[in-house]
Amino acid sequence: METKANYVLIGAFTLVTTLFLLLFALWAAKYSSEKEWKNYAVVFNEPVTGLSEGSAVQYNGIAVGTVQNLSLAPDDPRRVIAVLRLQASAPIKADTRARLSIAGITGSPFIQLTGGMPGSPPLDEIDRREVPVIQTEASALQNIADTANRLVARLDQVLSEDNVRRVSNTLAHIEAMTGSIADQREDLRALIVNARRSSEELARTLDKANGSLDKVDRELVDKLPAMVNRLDGTLNRIDSAAAGADSILNDNRAAIGSFANDGLAQLGPTLTELRALVRDLRRISDRLDGNPTRYLLGRDAPKEFEPK
Repeated sequence: METKANYVLIGAFTLVTTLFLLLFALWAAKYSSEKEWKNYAVVFNEPVTGLSEGSAVQYNGIAVGTVQNLSLAPDDPRRVIAVLRLQASAPIKADTRARLSIAGITGSPFIQLTGGMPGSPPLDEIDRREVPVIQTEASALQNIADTANRLVARLDQVLSEDNVRRVSNTLAHIEAMTGSIADQREDLRALIVNARRSSEELARTLDKANGSLDKVDRELVDKLPAMVNRLDGTLNRIDSAAAGADSILNDNRAAIGSFANDGLAQLGPTLTELRALVRDLRRISDRLDGNPTRYLLGRDAPKEFEPK
């Protein structure tokens, strides 16, 4: 009995040890796997049509993980939350951006990560949440959709009822104008003929004017040397006259100075006396006009005899 009891204990111990080692290996494998992967979240503000769990995640074209989960934001169903399972060695930094891309024209969509400057810190050092959030940017599909929406809105504005009515009115006016021009075809033909004749006459007139200008230019060129010679002679005479005047001033500088100092000083009293003389002559003239006899003879003029 003791031998059987020992075998049972040894067998139980072996089974427990084997189970423990198996559980430890599973835990170690899971721990090692968890150490090699990290989870990040991406919040899209646009539809993610075609994206599914297990879709690829690339960083500048290199596969670094997969999409682990997709769900709508509980506070805003217009937003989509994608949980990414990325390699721990992937350089997810604070300026890393995620956008939705498509492999080729008919390929399946995937998430493309871009950015990540060398000096930028890792995202998990900035975002301390359990699942750091990678910021997103508009995808090419979203840009195309936005551009198409703007074009459609502008087309709606251009093709509004008012603009269509204005275009119709403009076409009607153009049609009426072309009809009027067609009715006045003969007048337009005559107008064109007259304009052609006028242009030909204008061309002949310009030719004559050019010939006259050429003749005047030739005559001016021919007469220019004689005019220049005369001008030189005149300038020489002016120079000689100026030299003579300068010589006269130099020769009579003393007399001119004496006149300026003495003669001008005496000119003031002389003018004063001349004014007094003119005043006296005016007074004498007034008396002669009023009563010349009394002024000349010193008595009253004889009275004429008046018979009674």
